[in-house]
Amino acid sequence: MSSSDIFIGETIGTAVLILLGGGVCAAVTFKRSKAYNAGWVAIAFGWGFAVLTGAYLAGGVSGAHLNPAVTIGLAIEGGTKWSDVPLYLGSQLLGAMIGAVLVWATYYGQFRAHLTDPEIIAAQPDDEGLVDQKAAPEAGPVLGIFSTGPEIRNTVQNLITEIIATVVLVLAILTQGLNDGGNGLGTLGALITALVVVGIGLSLGGPTGYAINPVRDLGPRIVHALLPLPNKGGSDWTYAWIPVAGPLIGGAIAGGLYNLAFK
Repeated sequence: MSSSDIFIGETIGTAVLILLGGGVCAAVTFKRSKAYNAGWVAIAFGWGFAVLTGAYLAGGVSGAHLNPAVTIGLAIEGGTKWSDVPLYLGSQLLGAMIGAVLVWATYYGQFRAHLTDPEIIAAQPDDEGLVDQKAAPEAGPVLGIFSTGPEIRNTVQNLITEIIATVVLVLAILTQGLNDGGNGLGTLGALITALVVVGIGLSLGGPTGYAINPVRDLGPRIVHALLPLPNKGGSDWTYAWIPVAGPLIGGAIAGGLYNLAFK
C-alpha cells in the first residue's frame, strides 16, 4: 500500500476510534448527558464498537492498525515494513488528536456545564493537597474523557497491567492470520478484534483503564492540555509515560511470542 493510503487510512480510522471511544467516556461522565452513569460495561462495549468502526473504515486502505503497539507487533512479526512504521505512528497520533477534538466539539455544552458546576469545582484538589485521597493532584475533572489513569498508583503494577493487556490484544490480532489456511479472517477480523477489546476492558481494564494503545492515550492527553477548558485542571503528565511505554512493550513482546510459538 502507498504512503498516502497509510496516512489517510490510519488518520481517519484512528480519529473515528477516538471519537467514539472518547465519546462513550464523555456520555457516561457528564450529568447533562442521557447516558450519565451508564457504567463500566457501557464504556467497555463503547470502546469495542469504536475499534470495530475504525477498523472497518480503514481496513481496506491501510490495514487498520490504529495502534502503534499493533504496528510494532506486525513489524516484528514481519507483516509490516519497518520503513513504514514512522508513517503509521505519526498518522495514528494525528488521528487520535483529531478524534479528541471532535469529542470536545460534540460535547461542547456538556464540557462547559460540567466544568463550571460548583459541585465539580469544590471536589477538586486545592493548593494544600487532595480533597479525595484516591485522586491524583495532577488529573483534572474531565481528563478521564481524554486519557486513562490508575485506580492505585503503583508504577510497576500499572506498567505490567498495560503490558499484559496489550500482549493479549496484539497476539489475538496476529493469530488471525493462522485461520482459513493462512488467509486470515478478512472483514470478520475487525469484529473479533472488537470483541477482544471488550473482553480486555471487562477483565483487565479495572486497574488502569486499559489504554493498550499509546496514541489513544497520548494524543487526547495533548489535546486536553491545549484545549481552552475552564477549570480543567492538570493533564497528569507524571503518569502519561506508562500508557505509552506499556503498550509498546506489550506489542513488541506479542510480536516476539508469535514468532517463537506460531511460526
